Amino acid sequence: MTSRAAQLAINGGPKTVEKTFPWPIYDENEVNAVSAIVAGGKWGNPDCADEVERFEKAFAAYCGSKYAITCVNGSVSLRLALMACGVKPGDEVIVPPYTFITTASSVIECNCVPVFVDIDPDTYNISPAAIEAAITPRTKAIIPVHFGGLACDMEAIMGIAERHNLKVIEDAAHGHGAEYKGKKLGSIGHVGSFSFQSSKNLTSGEGGIVITNDDELYATMHSLRNVGRIEGGQWYEHYNPGCNYRITQMQAVLLTEQLKRLEEQTRRRDANGLYLNDLLGKIEGISPLKRNEHITLHGYHIYIFKYDAAKFGGLPKTEFAAMLAAEGVPSFKGYPHPLYKQPLFQNKTWMCYAIPDTANYSRTHCPVAEQACDTDAVWILQHAMLGKQEDMEAFASAILKIQEAVR
Repeated sequence: MTSRAAQLAINGGPKTVEKTFPWPIYDENEVNAVSAIVAGGKWGNPDCADEVERFEKAFAAYCGSKYAITCVNGSVSLRLALMACGVKPGDEVIVPPYTFITTASSVIECNCVPVFVDIDPDTYNISPAAIEAAITPRTKAIIPVHFGGLACDMEAIMGIAERHNLKVIEDAAHGHGAEYKGKKLGSIGHVGSFSFQSSKNLTSGEGGIVITNDDELYATMHSLRNVGRIEGGQWYEHYNPGCNYRITQMQAVLLTEQLKRLEEQTRRRDANGLYLNDLLGKIEGISPLKRNEHITLHGYHIYIFKYDAAKFGGLPKTEFAAMLAAEGVPSFKGYPHPLYKQPLFQNKTWMCYAIPDTANYSRTHCPVAEQACDTDAVWILQHAMLGKQEDMEAFASAILKIQEAVR
């Protein structure tokens, strides 16, 4: 082992980054808000929905949308959106393969067929050209994922949807607070879907929400979220095949307090991301993902850069990512493979869902997504992006330290 290799933290040397980055961030405001609900004894929804409705209105206003409907998690929010958009068994929904499983499994849960199309190599977001090429007479919807908090090319995607009469459901689970051309993500498509799971930029531990400007979509999603009831109806009248997907008052007040922090946190992540882009862009073999002038605010739920092993002595990405994490950078190697290579899709484990036999993923091939998973993509996690400029400098120093040790 060389002296430089011995200095790597993974080999027992000192860490480059000693600081930790706590998440979630909270203070007595969150504690007092939850305590007040507990002490008041009115915890449920809709028995007492005051705080839930208060948050829904605040979130809708923040996003610039007419309506917002909370639900138990981001996976359910996608399902509510798909059902409200009128998909039927056997319909096709276009999704990217470089995302969390529920973007696609929610399609299965609606008895529809996920159609995977490749991502753009510069952004890792779904490729509009690939969307257009995949449309068939059975296509009914597109789910673009604003991956890592970077906005998709929504102008192109909405244009495709309009030409082909398709619904667009924005998966904005990474996109809280981020903007495209000055518009908050989730407010551009027909429906926007968000998650409040514990790692997300806006969190209550678990939870989700859908936003829309469409009166009919709102009414349907509101009903599906509340066991098929309709507004103005009776308690034991059920009009749609919904379920109890409601959140609690305690989650609602947590989210109300957390929402007060979101804009400042998003702008801090965005500024740090721009600074880190400049730092890492100077390191041979490291390429930050690109953002154009339409990205007016990046959420940086994940800061992603592309790694070239050839500039690091042939060190495989998995080993590089492990070394970077050992140096104290909150980082990860990312997805091991695209969604269509998951056992669910390869084994066609549809269980009770009515997926047609023609749905076959054994020959699906999205080369950009596969390369991102196999060799290229490395992630830095969102709570690290709330640090200071000197923290971004330390992240860059950690990468340089590894490079110097392995060359």
